[in-house]
Formats: sequence, structure tokens, C-alpha cells
Amino acid sequence: MVTLNGQTLTFAEVRKVLFDKEKVAYSEESMRKVQESRKAVEKIVAEERIVYGITTGFGKFSDVLIGKDDVEALQLNLIRSHACGIGEAFPEVVSRAMILLRANALLKGFSGVRPVVIERLLDLLNSGIHPVIPQQGSLGASGDLAPLSHLAIVLMGEGEVFYKGERMEAITALSKEDIVPLILKAKEGLALINGTQAMTAMGLVNYIEAEQLAHQTEAIASLTLEGLRGIEDAFDADVHHVRGYRQQSEVAERIRRMISGSQLITRQGELRVQDAYSLRCIPQVHGASWQALDYVKEKLEIEMNAATDNPLIFDDGEKVISGGNFHGQPIALAMDFMKIAVAELANISERRIERLVNPQLNDLPPFLSPEPGLQSGAMIMQYCAASLVSENKTLAHPASVDSIPSSANQEDHVSMGTIGSRHAHQIIQNARRVLAIELICALQAVEYRGVEKMAPFTKDLYTEARKLIPSITKDRVFSKDIEAATSWIYQMDWSSFVHRSLPAQ
Repeated sequence: MVTLNGQTLTFAEVRKVLFDKEKVAYSEESMRKVQESRKAVEKIVAEERIVYGITTGFGKFSDVLIGKDDVEALQLNLIRSHACGIGEAFPEVVSRAMILLRANALLKGFSGVRPVVIERLLDLLNSGIHPVIPQQGSLGASGDLAPLSHLAIVLMGEGEVFYKGERMEAITALSKEDIVPLILKAKEGLALINGTQAMTAMGLVNYIEAEQLAHQTEAIASLTLEGLRGIEDAFDADVHHVRGYRQQSEVAERIRRMISGSQLITRQGELRVQDAYSLRCIPQVHGASWQALDYVKEKLEIEMNAATDNPLIFDDGEKVISGGNFHGQPIALAMDFMKIAVAELANISERRIERLVNPQLNDLPPFLSPEPGLQSGAMIMQYCAASLVSENKTLAHPASVDSIPSSANQEDHVSMGTIGSRHAHQIIQNARRVLAIELICALQAVEYRGVEKMAPFTKDLYTEARKLIPSITKDRVFSKDIEAATSWIYQMDWSSFVHRSLPAQ
């Protein structure tokens, strides 16, 4: 059981909830804060004080006063009008993450919702009811308004959900789980949609995938090093220590362990004096991507425990401030940084693929073909990788620099963080396919060199991969191999494999 309190949610807990379907509860202390915050809202309504989003309209309508008899209609109209997202739905795991993050933010006790709103959010999580949330339509400031409205509307018994593998009307799924729809009260609609939970949820899933992918790039690069009889001296600890970057040194150390015991790896001057950059500079390039991913992780850890709605209620309602914590700029920049970091892992992987297949750059059969000329071998797989990395370069253009005004220029600078997070997800999927192509080519190269000469770790990797990806003995429809390798990379339990196969330090 994961217990939320609005303050201490961790990546480990997020993984349990998202992927292991761990049940979620709230802490009693945090719910007491929620109750106190709610009393403040009710007092504001009763006294008919002018407070943004409670007794006024929204955005450019902030100067329009709303009578206390209309506050419920105000919230209903808000959610219905803002649920205008378009395009394909976010993956279910992202929808699940949005619910988790929204509940955690409300439990901080600065939002003024009733406890029942949080209870209903946790009901959705624990019942496996995941709102269908379109991916497009958020500017990433004023909160992820459109996506989160598609979440909020489900609490009202409207909209659509994914439930037990099916897409259905929300009210149907709620009825199956005996969950009673809510009638949102003063401020509750606004509290549910003013926040960065769409971009942050997508960002969390992105990071979890990118972290595993970054580790896997090192393992597959180690296979490539053996296939190309790479020089191990470039990974010497002293080289990386004097540069001073921790992540660079860590990559070099992991590579050294992965190739330990290999008879295919060479020494400086044995076959050649130095390798090309795509081999020699693996620690420097991959290490820089790790630096960026560490930055992204730090920002996500802050954001998933942040109060991001508006207005925020302090001092039992004596201080209610309309600020801008919904602005997604911190996550927007982090997602743009992630895009570049992962795109670079794919870029250097594609260059290693080129070195594996280009007969002018190695002494392997041209394009790793079993019958060069008659059979093309891996020739077009390199084309495919080149196409993917080129597409990534377009997707890696920073979304955060492309603000555009909205709400009659009241909201005149926005983050586009949700676009950045979506593009980061696309880049990760493309990068995984590039890595799958490198894996296929590296497997073939080490096979030509002699599997019996491989390092223990890479030999284990070779053995596992060969269960899905057969040797290239003749041309075939390689798209099937690429997709099989991609699925294997995505689904494998990387930490368990490393624990089992990698020599101890």
C-alpha cells in the first residue's frame, strides 16, 4: 500500500502504483489539512467575498462575479467547457499517473476541495478506472486544463474511461464498482484542472522508460565494441576521472564491467591506435545524456509533490493568493532537455550501426550479409535507423520556446510543456527502435567474430536476444525482427538481468 501525504511521493512508489497496480491510500494528517482548507472555501462563499475561481469567473472572466447560488453551476460549466482535448488518448499508464499526481497535490491542503474529491480519485486508481484523456489541446500553463478536465469529468460520471481492457462510458464503469458520481462544489473543478499533472505524468513515464533505455544503450554498445574489436583503453578509469564528470566515469565503469573477460576487445595499438568517436566517446556522450536525465529526475521529484493549482489557500482562508504555480515552465524545460538527451543516445547508436554495416569502416562482411550482393543483409536496417534519428531531430526542437497567448491575452506566456512531454515520449519510442537495430547488427557481428570469445555478460545478452532474433542466414522481412527486438528491450526486467549476469565490482 502506498500512502499519499502530498509531500513525500517517490519514484519507487510511482513505479509500484503505475506498473504493479499497488493500492493507494491517504494519510490522516494530510486529510485533516484538506478539511481545514475546505472550511476556508465555504466561509468565503458564505461571506460572498471576491476571490478568483471561487466567486468569480475564470481567465479573462476573473472580473465577473458569481453569486453563491451559482457556484456549483460554475464548476460544472468549467469542466464541460474545458474538456475539449483532441487526438489520440494518452496511454493508460499516463492517465493512471495523472490521477495519482492530482490526488497527491490536493492532499497538500492548499486547494480547498472536500475530502470526498480525493477519495473518489483514489477510488478510480484502486479500481483500475482510467479516464480517456486526449493528448492534444494543452498549452501547459493555467494548468493542463483540457487534459485534466477529461479526468475531472469522469468524477462527475461523464466522459469515457478504460476499464478492464475496454473503453466505455464513465458512468458504466463507475456503476460496476459502486462509485457514486460527484457534484462538484465551489472551487473543486478549478482545483482539479489547474495543475501540471498531464505533462508531469507523461514526464514520469518518460523518465522511467528513458532510464532503462539509457542503461540498455550501454549494454548493446558493449556488444558493438566486441563486434568491431574495439579498444578498451579509452574506458580506463583515469581518463574519465581527470575530466571530472561523475556520470561519464560511471558509464565507463559499467562498460569495463560488461566487456570484462572478452577476447574480442583489443588494446591500444594492437589492431589500430584509436577508435572512431562513436566507440571511443561512449562515456562522454552517454554520460552527458545521463547528466540531463539526472536533471529531469530532480525536477520531476519536486513537481510530483508540488501545489500547482490556483488560487492557493493559506492561513485558514485569511490569505488566498492567485499566483502562477500552474505554469509548466520547469517541466517544459526538463522535457526539452530529455528530448535532446535521448535523441543523442539514438544518434550515436545509429553511427555505431553504420560502422557495423559499412565495409569501408570494418573487416566484416558488407552489410553483415550472408551472401554480399545477392542478399542485402542489414543494409536497409541502417536506412531505417537513419530515418528515425532524423525524425527525432525534428521532435527535439524545444517546445518551451514556442509560447503563444491565450484567454484574450490574459494568459500571455505559456510553457507548451505537455507538447514537450509528448514529443519526448515519441523520441524514446524511436530511440528504442534504433537501439533494436544496433542490437540486431551487433549480434550478427559478434557471431562472425566468435561467440565463444565474448565476455560473460555480453554472451548472456547474446544468448537471451537470440531466443527472439535468429541469425541472419538469408534475407527476410527484417521489420518483424526490429519490432521483436524493440518489444524485448521494452519488456525485459533490466535490473534482474544485470544482477544475474554482470560481474560483481
